[in-house]
Amino acid sequence: MPYIAVTALSDTGLVREHNEDSFVAGPWTLCATMTENPQTLLFPLGTPLVVAVADGLGGQPAGEVASALVVRRLAGLGPSLDGEQAVRDALDLCNHSVYAAADRDPGLTAMGTTVAGAVVLPDSVLVFNVGDSKVYEVGEDHLRQVSVDDSPPPAPGRRTTSAVTQTLGGSFNRTPISAHVSHSPLAVGDRWLICSDGLTDPVPDEELDDLLRVHDGGRAAYELWKAAIESGGPDNITLALIRIGE
Repeated sequence: MPYIAVTALSDTGLVREHNEDSFVAGPWTLCATMTENPQTLLFPLGTPLVVAVADGLGGQPAGEVASALVVRRLAGLGPSLDGEQAVRDALDLCNHSVYAAADRDPGLTAMGTTVAGAVVLPDSVLVFNVGDSKVYEVGEDHLRQVSVDDSPPPAPGRRTTSAVTQTLGGSFNRTPISAHVSHSPLAVGDRWLICSDGLTDPVPDEELDDLLRVHDGGRAAYELWKAAIESGGPDNITLALIRIGE
């Protein structure tokens, strides 16, 4: 019987004082805290399963509040996310919820978060993102980014940029979003990597690809985290690996 294996890890990194990332897999959330080891959860293939990473905006207040709010909202909505429009509506609701929470507490003004994830359906997968957290399709001979970065081109001589052009919340005035959502077929053996930029900023795609060709599950999560730490661990590191098994 086909099943979904989700392996997740979240860590503060070596520079930040606390973790502003949050994570959701089905009804299970991990909010602004860290795992001592990779955690693997198994789910039956059938009811829509949402897996997502939210990265609270650094340099603005309460990023951890925004990221936790979004993943908890997605956990509640997950079983209803049966198509592209349902995902877009859910992300619009998350955006509204972040602004509404900030309206109630001036200390949360302009808090925001990115989000990236996938909804696994019985015979297909919906990939979505707002911001610069990423989703990759892990093929046998390639690693392909399937999310769309909401960020300007990096400065000359740099591989990455910390600027983002679209987030959930993050502004003084309510700003609508235009979520990126794509649809692709599903097969046993398919794999995806979902992560915050605390992994992808210090670790190039080529190195991610090399590690994922060799490792899977908890060992892959550990090796990816280790690569980010050995590259300086400049930001919070949160990642989720999805695999379709039988």
